[in-house]
Amino acid sequence: MNFIEELRWRGMIHDMSPGTEIELEKGMTSAYIGYDPTSDSLHIGNLASIMMLVHFQKAGHKPFALVGGATGMIGDPSGKSEERNLLDEDILRHNQNCIQKQLEKFLDFKCNPNPAEMVNNYDWTKEFSFLHFLRDVGKHITVNYMIAKDSVKNRMNSGTGISFTEFSYQLVQGYDFCWLFEHKNVRLQMGGSDQWGNIVTGTELIRRKLGGEAYALTCPLITKADGGKFGKTESGNVWLDPEKTSPYKFYQFWLNTSDEDAAQYVKKFTLFTKEQVDHLIAEHQLSPHLRILQKTLAKDITIRVHSEADYNAALEASELLFGKGNNESLKKLSEETLLSVFDGVPRSEVPASALKEGIDIIDFLSHETGIFSSKGEARRMIKEGGVQINKQKVIEDLRINETFLLNEKYMLVQKGKKNYHLIIKN
Repeated sequence: MNFIEELRWRGMIHDMSPGTEIELEKGMTSAYIGYDPTSDSLHIGNLASIMMLVHFQKAGHKPFALVGGATGMIGDPSGKSEERNLLDEDILRHNQNCIQKQLEKFLDFKCNPNPAEMVNNYDWTKEFSFLHFLRDVGKHITVNYMIAKDSVKNRMNSGTGISFTEFSYQLVQGYDFCWLFEHKNVRLQMGGSDQWGNIVTGTELIRRKLGGEAYALTCPLITKADGGKFGKTESGNVWLDPEKTSPYKFYQFWLNTSDEDAAQYVKKFTLFTKEQVDHLIAEHQLSPHLRILQKTLAKDITIRVHSEADYNAALEASELLFGKGNNESLKKLSEETLLSVFDGVPRSEVPASALKEGIDIIDFLSHETGIFSSKGEARRMIKEGGVQINKQKVIEDLRINETFLLNEKYMLVQKGKKNYHLIIKN
């Protein structure tokens, strides 16, 4: 497998320094990508760079994932309009451990001869004094060079300005590359296109300080066809951590992508071959209504980020909304998934005391919950077979009690085919 060719057909090369491809053809090469540890989870905005490391390792090279424990204490000004809050060491260490566990789902940290390796730049900067940094790093890079970078110019012209702390960020990142070059034989740094300026500061520092030659490669920032920001939903980032974004919501994000976006994402975020991708796109174009691309994409990524069991649960949960699920599949849902699936549907609370005594079904549907405006309307709909509780049709002489509760707290009432109402025990 040729790494550069693999990235090319997938549309994953934005900029590449001269000589990179030749360097990689010489034999096994080490490269790194940095990850921001200001959260205890990566999000799908990180997936493109993760996939770069995956392809790099599959091509026989050695990938390094750098967690910016030191740079995370400063904050990268690239693409930011304001300075971020700084985190303490304990939080950053916790975040590093969480991020490594997520990366282990993609990268092999035990294989030979090219196992992935995790490093933290805090380890080689924590004892580095300010005076030593000025002498050993700062003197090699001019201020003219630093302020010419877009990330700095944009902040200087934004009206908010840029602090010396963030201004120095590119030197700290540049020193990371320099340290890894010298101590880990890392010859290449990769990242998103917004990192190009920071990366080439590293190659320049390596040239001036060590007399060495290093290389840079960036991938395009992922965009959406409608101009919206990739990886963002109304509730915020789509995280890889199931506690932050449930597997159901994660699956739904990919399932709901447009045809144009799905054709792009299936190249960038899966390990399918070019032939498989071309076949999928052609098959999808013949029957777009079947959403073959979206379903294949959502299945593949959900299984790799979470598990096959999580994918199957998300699939079952999705089918509930379209009338394909049943009482048994509804009972299997965790509380989190149940609330995710029926997020946004009308809700009513019913006192626990009333459920303990039992409530006549007609009173329950009208007076207690307001699902129907009158008892007559509720009675008529029941007779027509148009009311279900927990995916089972109800009869007129039924009494609703605690035995109907899902997860000991919820009931799902369905009026007609598509009108849902979630009942919550209070």
